[in-house]
Amino acid sequence: MSLTLDIHALQTLPPSNINSDDTGAPKTALYGGVIRHRVSSQAWKKAIRDDFRHHFNAEDLGVRSKRVIDLLARRVIELAPDFDPQRAAELAKKLFTAAGIKIKDSKKTSKTETQTNTERGESKYLLFLSNRQLNEAARYIIEHPDKKPSKKEIAQLLNQYHSIDIAMFGRMLTEAADFNVDASVQVAHAIGVSETTLDFDYFTAVDDGVQRNENEVGAGMIGTVQMASSTLYRFATIDLLSLHENLAQESKTTAHAAVSFVESFVKSLPTGKLNSFANNTLPDLVYITLRDDRAVSLVHAFEEAIPQEQQDGTRGVRKAAALELAKAARAIESTYGMPTKVSFIVALDDLGKEYEGAQAVTFPELLETLPGILTAELEEQ
Repeated sequence: MSLTLDIHALQTLPPSNINSDDTGAPKTALYGGVIRHRVSSQAWKKAIRDDFRHHFNAEDLGVRSKRVIDLLARRVIELAPDFDPQRAAELAKKLFTAAGIKIKDSKKTSKTETQTNTERGESKYLLFLSNRQLNEAARYIIEHPDKKPSKKEIAQLLNQYHSIDIAMFGRMLTEAADFNVDASVQVAHAIGVSETTLDFDYFTAVDDGVQRNENEVGAGMIGTVQMASSTLYRFATIDLLSLHENLAQESKTTAHAAVSFVESFVKSLPTGKLNSFANNTLPDLVYITLRDDRAVSLVHAFEEAIPQEQQDGTRGVRKAAALELAKAARAIESTYGMPTKVSFIVALDDLGKEYEGAQAVTFPELLETLPGILTAELEEQ
């Protein structure tokens, strides 16, 4: 039994550097024998999580941090202002230790930052907890300050009330596998549909303090920044049944979460050097399919890099990319006998005209129509 929502998008970026490597250059990948512009899935997932704040209350979202002792101790004080801060931190550390999560001590932190006067404990890695899980753990400490917590009790606290982002992106604890959550969402690295050549922007800056002095000339600062432009193929998929299980909620709640992900996937943008390049684009095309077999990426449509100039003499990549994506979708359906249950196309200009069987809609119409369809499908499972 399977029910997946696949999201395909083509998005054109002008010269920009929204996701750089360790040298400061735009990330790239070798695909189809040529170098492509790449934006990592981690970068776009972070942008999606940030955009979730527009769709959900803080109570429905999670916090990812190493400073879990501070987080939990602060939550205890918020719920019980008379609770001793040092005691709160000690009990918070015991709670996580009982769960098998290794905590290392670190230098003291000021009262203004943590509202405690104790040594801060940090986990070895970023720990993903929902705000509701933090509240439940804090209440446990307040109600049982002298009780040694068992792993079973901690599991009851941390394995329920998953936030939307934990339910989607999962949680992995190598030292405490009992608290792992399987991700219900997969996000691919975005890659350019054409070959990419990195370029350099040579820039100078004037020192306003010496500009008026006729005896001093030249720039106050000189530098370079690397950049790339491309039309990206983006792909993500939602395992709706897994999302429903992770949330332990009714079908309407799962459908709302899935549609909110679609909106954030489409509208979000990593912010690397955004002030320098103002590359505030939206996708040229969004193709969404509901499947009852398995998720299917259409990245093979661009294994052969699309040339800047087409055989008919026209220039530009967007239209050619849209045609190749449509051809790939038809080939999958006919060759493997894997038709979609429902499909939608949102496209600028006439880029969506080759998507046979897909309902052509505006993005607001998609967001209005999709929840009802997903709710009905989930209720049939």
